[in-house]
Amino acid sequence: MTSPDWITTPVDERFLRGALELERTTHGLLPHRLPARARAQCADGHLAMAEAQPSGVRLVFRTRATAVELDALRTKTSYRGAPPRPDGVYDLLVDGRLTGRAGVSGGNVVMVDMATGSAETLPGPVGTVRFSGLPGRLKDVEIWLPHNEVTEVVALRTDAPVEPCPDPGRRVWLHHGSSISHGSDAASPSTSWPALAAARGGVELVNLGLGGNALLDPFTARVLRDTPADLISVKIGINLVNHDLMRLRAFGPAVHGFLDTIREGHPRTPLLVVSPILCPAHEDTPGPTATDFTELAAGRLRFRATGDPAEVAAGKLTLRVVREELARLVKARAADDPDLHHLDGLVLYGETDHAALPLPDGLHPDAETHRLIAGRFAAHAFGPAGPFGGPEEP
Repeated sequence: MTSPDWITTPVDERFLRGALELERTTHGLLPHRLPARARAQCADGHLAMAEAQPSGVRLVFRTRATAVELDALRTKTSYRGAPPRPDGVYDLLVDGRLTGRAGVSGGNVVMVDMATGSAETLPGPVGTVRFSGLPGRLKDVEIWLPHNEVTEVVALRTDAPVEPCPDPGRRVWLHHGSSISHGSDAASPSTSWPALAAARGGVELVNLGLGGNALLDPFTARVLRDTPADLISVKIGINLVNHDLMRLRAFGPAVHGFLDTIREGHPRTPLLVVSPILCPAHEDTPGPTATDFTELAAGRLRFRATGDPAEVAAGKLTLRVVREELARLVKARAADDPDLHHLDGLVLYGETDHAALPLPDGLHPDAETHRLIAGRFAAHAFGPAGPFGGPEEP
Protein backbone atom coordinates (compact mmCIF):
# COMPACT_ATOMS: atom_id res chain seq x y z
CA MET A 1 0.00 0.00 0.00
CA THR A 2 1.27 3.48 -0.83
CA SER A 3 2.48 5.44 2.21
CA PRO A 4 1.88 9.22 2.46
CA ASP A 5 5.67 9.56 2.78
CA TRP A 6 6.25 8.09 -0.67
CA ILE A 7 6.79 10.28 -3.73
CA THR A 8 5.51 8.70 -6.94
CA THR A 9 7.43 9.68 -10.09
CA PRO A 10 6.01 8.95 -13.55
CA VAL A 11 8.48 6.78 -15.47
CA ASP A 12 9.26 7.87 -19.02
CA GLU A 13 12.14 7.87 -21.52
CA ARG A 14 14.15 10.25 -19.30
CA PHE A 15 14.64 7.47 -16.76
CA LEU A 16 15.09 4.38 -18.94
CA ARG A 17 18.29 3.43 -20.76
CA GLY A 18 18.99 0.50 -23.05
CA ALA A 19 15.53 0.32 -24.67
CA LEU A 20 14.88 1.38 -28.26
CA GLU A 21 11.15 1.95 -27.82
CA LEU A 22 8.67 2.30 -24.94
CA GLU A 23 5.09 1.09 -25.26
CA ARG A 24 2.29 2.38 -23.05
CA THR A 25 0.15 -0.53 -21.85
CA THR A 26 -2.90 -0.80 -19.61
CA HIS A 27 -0.54 -1.44 -16.70
CA GLY A 28 2.39 0.88 -17.37
CA LEU A 29 5.42 1.07 -19.61
CA LEU A 30 6.77 -1.88 -21.61
CA PRO A 31 10.38 -1.47 -22.84
CA HIS A 32 11.14 -2.91 -26.27
CA ARG A 33 14.58 -3.70 -27.67
CA LEU A 34 13.31 -3.73 -31.24
CA PRO A 35 11.14 -0.90 -32.59
CA ALA A 36 7.61 -1.55 -33.86
CA ARG A 37 8.60 -1.50 -37.53
CA ALA A 38 11.07 -4.34 -36.96
CA ARG A 39 8.64 -6.32 -34.81
CA ALA A 40 6.00 -6.07 -37.53
CA GLN A 41 8.28 -7.81 -40.01
CA CYS A 42 8.44 -11.08 -38.07
CA ALA A 43 5.46 -12.91 -36.58
CA ASP A 44 7.63 -15.36 -34.59
CA GLY A 45 6.45 -15.58 -30.99
CA HIS A 46 9.90 -16.43 -29.67
CA LEU A 47 11.31 -13.21 -31.12
CA ALA A 48 8.43 -11.22 -29.61
CA MET A 49 9.22 -12.68 -26.20
CA ALA A 50 12.99 -12.22 -26.51
CA GLU A 51 12.95 -8.57 -27.60
CA ALA A 52 10.48 -7.66 -24.82
CA GLN A 53 12.70 -9.22 -22.17
CA PRO A 54 14.63 -6.10 -21.13
CA SER A 55 18.21 -7.38 -21.16
CA GLY A 56 20.46 -4.40 -20.50
CA VAL A 57 17.53 -2.06 -19.81
CA ARG A 58 17.84 -0.09 -16.60
CA LEU A 59 15.95 2.57 -14.70
CA VAL A 60 18.40 5.40 -13.90
CA PHE A 61 17.87 8.43 -11.68
CA ARG A 62 19.58 10.77 -9.19
CA THR A 63 18.20 11.05 -5.67
CA ARG A 64 18.82 11.32 -1.92
CA ALA A 65 16.21 8.62 -1.28
CA THR A 66 17.02 5.90 1.22
CA ALA A 67 14.17 3.63 0.07
CA VAL A 68 12.89 2.79 -3.41
CA GLU A 69 9.87 0.77 -4.52
CA LEU A 70 9.12 -0.34 -8.06
CA ASP A 71 5.81 -1.88 -9.07
CA ALA A 72 6.15 -4.17 -12.07
CA LEU A 73 4.18 -6.80 -13.93
CA ARG A 74 6.38 -9.65 -15.04
CA THR A 75 5.67 -12.31 -17.63
CA LYS A 76 7.73 -15.40 -16.97
CA THR A 77 8.19 -18.34 -19.34
CA SER A 78 8.06 -21.89 -17.99
CA TYR A 79 8.43 -25.19 -19.83
CA ARG A 80 6.07 -28.03 -19.03
CA GLY A 81 7.92 -30.98 -17.55
CA ALA A 82 11.21 -29.09 -17.21
CA PRO A 83 12.79 -27.79 -14.01
CA PRO A 84 11.48 -24.31 -13.16
CA ARG A 85 13.49 -21.52 -14.77
CA PRO A 86 15.11 -19.11 -12.30
CA ASP A 87 12.99 -16.13 -11.34
CA GLY A 88 14.09 -12.81 -12.77
CA VAL A 89 15.93 -10.49 -10.43
CA TYR A 90 16.42 -6.73 -10.21
CA ASP A 91 19.93 -5.43 -9.59
CA LEU A 92 20.38 -2.18 -7.66
CA LEU A 93 23.52 -0.21 -8.46
CA VAL A 94 24.49 2.88 -6.46
CA ASP A 95 27.08 5.07 -8.17
CA GLY A 96 27.96 2.14 -10.41
CA ARG A 97 28.38 -0.48 -7.68
CA LEU A 98 26.04 -3.43 -7.13
CA THR A 99 24.45 -2.93 -3.70
CA GLY A 100 21.20 -4.90 -3.79
CA ARG A 101 19.34 -7.67 -5.54
CA ALA A 102 15.67 -8.62 -5.23
CA GLY A 103 12.77 -10.17 -7.09
CA VAL A 104 9.12 -9.44 -7.67
CA SER A 105 6.18 -11.74 -6.97
CA GLY A 106 3.03 -12.33 -8.96
CA GLY A 107 2.92 -11.74 -12.68
CA ASN A 108 1.92 -13.80 -15.69
CA VAL A 109 3.28 -17.22 -16.60
CA VAL A 110 3.55 -18.45 -20.18
CA MET A 111 3.56 -22.25 -19.99
CA VAL A 112 5.21 -23.78 -23.04
CA ASP A 113 4.89 -27.42 -24.06
CA MET A 114 8.19 -28.19 -25.81
CA ALA A 115 6.81 -31.38 -27.30
CA THR A 116 3.98 -29.65 -29.17
CA GLY A 117 5.13 -26.03 -29.26
CA SER A 118 1.85 -24.86 -27.75
CA ALA A 119 1.75 -22.16 -25.06
CA GLU A 120 -0.80 -21.11 -22.46
CA THR A 121 -0.74 -17.79 -20.56
CA LEU A 122 -1.73 -17.85 -16.90
CA PRO A 123 -2.45 -14.28 -15.69
CA GLY A 124 -1.19 -12.89 -12.40
CA PRO A 125 -1.05 -9.63 -10.41
CA VAL A 126 1.40 -6.74 -10.35
CA GLY A 127 4.19 -7.16 -7.79
CA THR A 128 6.57 -4.84 -5.95
CA VAL A 129 10.33 -4.88 -5.52
CA ARG A 130 11.74 -2.81 -2.62
CA PHE A 131 15.22 -1.59 -1.76
CA SER A 132 15.93 0.17 1.54
CA GLY A 133 18.90 1.32 3.57
CA LEU A 134 20.38 3.38 0.76
CA PRO A 135 22.79 6.18 1.75
CA GLY A 136 21.05 9.53 2.22
CA ARG A 137 23.55 11.48 0.11
CA LEU A 138 22.94 12.54 -3.47
CA LYS A 139 23.69 9.53 -5.67
CA ASP A 140 23.05 7.91 -9.02
CA VAL A 141 20.76 4.88 -8.77
CA GLU A 142 20.32 2.20 -11.42
CA ILE A 143 17.73 -0.57 -11.28
CA TRP A 144 18.55 -3.20 -13.92
CA LEU A 145 15.38 -4.95 -15.05
CA PRO A 146 15.33 -8.76 -15.30
CA HIS A 147 16.96 -10.00 -18.48
CA ASN A 148 14.82 -13.15 -18.63
CA GLU A 149 11.29 -11.86 -17.94
CA VAL A 150 9.08 -9.52 -19.95
CA THR A 151 8.64 -6.56 -17.60
CA GLU A 152 6.07 -3.79 -17.55
CA VAL A 153 7.14 -0.90 -15.32
CA VAL A 154 4.04 0.24 -13.41
CA ALA A 155 5.13 2.77 -10.75
CA LEU A 156 8.26 4.20 -9.10
CA ARG A 157 8.11 5.38 -5.49
CA THR A 158 10.86 6.91 -3.36
CA ASP A 159 11.11 8.65 0.01
CA ALA A 160 12.85 11.67 -1.56
CA PRO A 161 12.52 13.40 -4.95
CA VAL A 162 14.23 11.95 -8.02
CA GLU A 163 15.57 13.61 -11.14
CA PRO A 164 17.01 12.28 -14.41
CA CYS A 165 20.76 11.65 -14.41
CA PRO A 166 22.74 13.89 -16.74
CA ASP A 167 24.26 12.32 -19.83
CA PRO A 168 27.41 10.57 -18.57
CA GLY A 169 29.21 11.29 -21.84
CA ARG A 170 30.34 7.69 -22.24
CA ARG A 171 30.61 5.97 -25.60
CA VAL A 172 27.61 3.86 -26.61
CA TRP A 173 28.31 0.19 -27.32
CA LEU A 174 25.64 -1.52 -29.44
CA HIS A 175 25.86 -5.31 -29.30
CA HIS A 176 23.84 -8.00 -31.09
CA GLY A 177 24.00 -11.72 -30.42
CA SER A 178 22.16 -14.87 -29.34
CA SER A 179 20.78 -16.08 -26.02
CA ILE A 180 24.26 -16.02 -24.50
CA SER A 181 24.51 -12.30 -25.26
CA HIS A 182 20.91 -11.96 -24.07
CA GLY A 183 22.15 -13.24 -20.70
CA SER A 184 20.85 -16.80 -20.57
CA ASP A 185 21.90 -18.46 -17.28
CA ALA A 186 23.72 -15.36 -16.00
CA ALA A 187 23.18 -14.76 -12.29
CA SER A 188 21.45 -11.41 -12.82
CA PRO A 189 20.91 -8.66 -15.41
CA SER A 190 24.00 -6.63 -14.53
CA THR A 191 26.20 -9.76 -14.56
CA SER A 192 25.52 -11.02 -18.08
CA TRP A 193 28.76 -11.00 -20.03
CA PRO A 194 27.84 -7.90 -22.11
CA ALA A 195 26.85 -5.95 -18.97
CA LEU A 196 30.08 -6.90 -17.18
CA ALA A 197 32.18 -6.11 -20.25
CA ALA A 198 30.46 -2.73 -20.64
CA ALA A 199 31.28 -1.88 -17.02
CA ARG A 200 34.90 -2.87 -17.60
CA GLY A 201 35.06 -0.78 -20.76
CA GLY A 202 33.34 2.25 -19.25
CA VAL A 203 30.66 2.38 -21.97
CA GLU A 204 26.88 2.66 -22.18
CA LEU A 205 25.41 -0.69 -23.26
CA VAL A 206 22.55 -1.19 -25.70
CA ASN A 207 22.08 -4.95 -25.73
CA LEU A 208 20.36 -6.47 -28.75
CA GLY A 209 21.17 -10.00 -27.70
CA LEU A 210 18.00 -11.85 -28.75
CA GLY A 211 17.65 -15.38 -27.44
CA GLY A 212 17.34 -17.79 -30.38
CA ASN A 213 17.11 -14.92 -32.86
CA ALA A 214 20.60 -13.88 -33.99
CA LEU A 215 19.60 -15.00 -37.49
CA LEU A 216 20.99 -12.31 -39.81
CA ASP A 217 17.47 -10.92 -40.18
CA PRO A 218 17.41 -7.84 -42.43
CA PHE A 219 15.15 -5.96 -39.99
CA THR A 220 17.72 -6.49 -37.22
CA ALA A 221 20.47 -5.16 -39.49
CA ARG A 222 18.36 -2.06 -40.15
CA VAL A 223 17.86 -1.53 -36.42
CA LEU A 224 21.63 -1.70 -35.91
CA ARG A 225 22.06 0.70 -38.84
CA ASP A 226 19.62 3.24 -37.43
CA THR A 227 20.62 3.12 -33.74
CA PRO A 228 23.17 5.75 -32.65
CA ALA A 229 26.36 4.05 -31.48
CA ASP A 230 30.07 4.67 -31.09
CA LEU A 231 31.00 0.98 -31.05
CA ILE A 232 29.22 -2.02 -32.57
CA SER A 233 29.70 -5.76 -32.23
CA VAL A 234 27.76 -8.66 -33.72
CA LYS A 235 28.09 -12.24 -32.53
CA ILE A 236 27.05 -14.57 -35.35
CA GLY A 237 26.59 -18.29 -35.77
CA ILE A 238 25.08 -20.45 -33.06
CA ASN A 239 21.42 -19.67 -33.80
CA LEU A 240 21.89 -20.30 -37.51
CA VAL A 241 23.13 -23.78 -36.63
CA ASN A 242 20.48 -24.29 -33.92
CA HIS A 243 17.69 -23.64 -36.40
CA ASP A 244 19.43 -25.30 -39.36
CA LEU A 245 18.40 -22.08 -41.08
CA MET A 246 20.65 -21.92 -44.13
CA ARG A 247 23.45 -23.59 -46.03
CA LEU A 248 26.97 -22.32 -46.63
CA ARG A 249 25.96 -20.93 -50.04
CA ALA A 250 23.49 -18.54 -48.35
CA PHE A 251 25.54 -17.85 -45.23
CA GLY A 252 28.35 -15.82 -46.77
CA PRO A 253 26.12 -13.48 -48.81
CA ALA A 254 23.78 -13.09 -45.82
CA VAL A 255 26.69 -11.97 -43.60
CA HIS A 256 27.86 -9.56 -46.31
CA GLY A 257 24.36 -8.12 -46.60
CA PHE A 258 24.01 -7.78 -42.82
CA LEU A 259 27.32 -5.92 -42.53
CA ASP A 260 26.59 -3.80 -45.62
CA THR A 261 23.35 -2.62 -44.02
CA ILE A 262 25.07 -1.72 -40.75
CA ARG A 263 27.71 0.20 -42.68
CA GLU A 264 25.02 2.30 -44.39
CA GLY A 265 24.41 4.03 -41.06
CA HIS A 266 27.83 3.57 -39.46
CA PRO A 267 30.43 3.77 -42.23
CA ARG A 268 33.43 4.35 -39.94
CA THR A 269 32.25 3.05 -36.57
CA PRO A 270 34.47 0.32 -35.10
CA LEU A 271 32.63 -2.91 -35.92
CA LEU A 272 33.65 -6.20 -34.32
CA VAL A 273 32.42 -9.54 -35.71
CA VAL A 274 32.56 -12.32 -33.11
CA SER A 275 32.25 -16.00 -34.01
CA PRO A 276 30.64 -18.63 -31.71
CA ILE A 277 32.14 -19.84 -28.45
CA LEU A 278 32.75 -23.57 -28.11
CA CYS A 279 29.65 -25.76 -28.07
CA PRO A 280 30.77 -29.41 -28.38
CA ALA A 281 27.37 -30.63 -29.58
CA HIS A 282 27.56 -28.48 -32.71
CA GLU A 283 31.26 -28.23 -33.44
CA ASP A 284 31.01 -30.85 -36.19
CA THR A 285 27.34 -31.81 -36.10
CA PRO A 286 24.77 -29.61 -37.84
CA GLY A 287 21.42 -28.61 -36.40
CA PRO A 288 18.66 -28.46 -35.75
CA THR A 289 19.00 -28.43 -31.96
CA ALA A 290 16.40 -30.37 -29.99
CA THR A 291 15.46 -30.87 -26.37
CA ASP A 292 16.80 -34.14 -24.99
CA PHE A 293 13.56 -35.63 -23.69
CA THR A 294 15.36 -38.49 -21.97
CA GLU A 295 17.16 -35.95 -19.82
CA LEU A 296 13.95 -33.97 -19.40
CA ALA A 297 12.17 -37.03 -18.02
CA ALA A 298 14.88 -37.17 -15.37
CA GLY A 299 14.26 -33.52 -14.47
CA ARG A 300 17.23 -32.07 -16.33
CA LEU A 301 17.08 -29.63 -19.25
CA ARG A 302 19.65 -30.44 -21.90
CA PHE A 303 19.87 -29.95 -25.66
CA ARG A 304 21.34 -32.12 -28.39
CA ALA A 305 22.33 -31.78 -32.03
CA THR A 306 20.17 -33.81 -34.40
CA GLY A 307 21.83 -33.17 -37.77
CA ASP A 308 24.00 -35.54 -39.80
CA PRO A 309 27.75 -34.68 -39.94
CA ALA A 310 27.89 -36.29 -43.40
CA GLU A 311 25.78 -33.40 -44.73
CA VAL A 312 28.47 -30.81 -43.99
CA ALA A 313 30.01 -31.67 -47.35
CA ALA A 314 26.73 -30.62 -48.97
CA GLY A 315 26.79 -27.22 -47.25
CA LYS A 316 25.18 -27.75 -43.85
CA LEU A 317 26.55 -25.42 -41.19
CA THR A 318 28.45 -26.39 -38.06
CA LEU A 319 30.21 -24.06 -35.65
CA ARG A 320 33.59 -25.01 -37.10
CA VAL A 321 32.36 -24.11 -40.61
CA VAL A 322 30.88 -20.83 -39.37
CA ARG A 323 34.10 -19.78 -37.64
CA GLU A 324 36.22 -20.50 -40.70
CA GLU A 325 33.86 -18.64 -43.03
CA LEU A 326 33.54 -15.61 -40.74
CA ALA A 327 37.33 -15.34 -40.38
CA ARG A 328 37.77 -15.52 -44.15
CA LEU A 329 34.98 -13.09 -44.90
CA VAL A 330 36.03 -10.44 -42.36
CA LYS A 331 39.65 -10.62 -43.47
CA ALA A 332 38.58 -10.00 -47.08
CA ARG A 333 36.30 -7.09 -46.17
CA ALA A 334 38.85 -5.52 -43.82
CA ALA A 335 41.14 -4.84 -46.78
CA ASP A 336 38.75 -2.01 -47.68
CA ASP A 337 37.31 -1.43 -44.21
CA PRO A 338 40.04 -0.78 -41.63
CA ASP A 339 37.42 -0.29 -38.88
CA LEU A 340 36.13 -3.86 -39.28
CA HIS A 341 37.56 -6.44 -36.87
CA HIS A 342 37.21 -10.14 -36.06
CA LEU A 343 37.30 -12.08 -32.80
CA ASP A 344 37.37 -15.88 -32.74
CA GLY A 345 34.81 -17.03 -30.17
CA LEU A 346 37.15 -19.78 -28.98
CA VAL A 347 39.29 -17.02 -27.45
CA LEU A 348 36.35 -16.26 -25.17
CA TYR A 349 35.52 -19.89 -24.32
CA GLY A 350 37.33 -22.87 -25.76
CA GLU A 351 38.13 -26.53 -25.12
CA THR A 352 40.22 -25.97 -21.98
CA ASP A 353 37.49 -23.78 -20.52
CA HIS A 354 34.83 -26.38 -21.29
CA ALA A 355 36.79 -29.00 -19.38
CA ALA A 356 36.73 -26.77 -16.29
CA LEU A 357 33.37 -25.06 -16.82
CA PRO A 358 31.11 -27.26 -18.98
CA LEU A 359 27.89 -25.82 -20.40
CA PRO A 360 25.22 -27.07 -17.94
CA ASP A 361 22.52 -27.64 -20.56
CA GLY A 362 24.84 -28.24 -23.49
CA LEU A 363 24.27 -24.75 -24.96
CA HIS A 364 24.45 -21.97 -22.38
CA PRO A 365 27.24 -20.88 -20.01
CA ASP A 366 26.65 -20.54 -16.28
CA ALA A 367 27.21 -17.42 -14.18
CA GLU A 368 30.93 -18.06 -13.65
CA THR A 369 31.45 -18.56 -17.39
CA HIS A 370 29.65 -15.29 -18.14
CA ARG A 371 32.28 -13.59 -15.98
CA LEU A 372 35.07 -15.41 -17.79
CA ILE A 373 33.74 -14.39 -21.21
CA ALA A 374 33.23 -10.79 -20.07
CA GLY A 375 36.79 -10.46 -18.82
CA ARG A 376 38.27 -11.87 -22.00
CA PHE A 377 36.05 -9.77 -24.26
CA ALA A 378 36.87 -6.60 -22.33
CA ALA A 379 40.59 -7.32 -22.45
CA HIS A 380 40.44 -7.90 -26.21
CA ALA A 381 37.97 -5.21 -27.26
CA PHE A 382 38.49 -2.38 -24.76
CA GLY A 383 42.20 -2.76 -24.07
CA PRO A 384 44.62 -0.11 -25.31
CA ALA A 385 45.35 -2.05 -28.53
CA GLY A 386 41.80 -3.38 -28.95
CA PRO A 387 39.34 -2.50 -31.70
CA PHE A 388 37.32 -0.39 -29.27
CA GLY A 389 40.47 1.22 -27.84
CA GLY A 390 41.03 2.94 -24.53
CA PRO A 391 42.01 1.55 -21.12
CA GLU A 392 39.70 -0.64 -19.10
CA GLU A 393 38.11 0.73 -15.97
CA PRO A 394 39.31 -0.88 -12.74
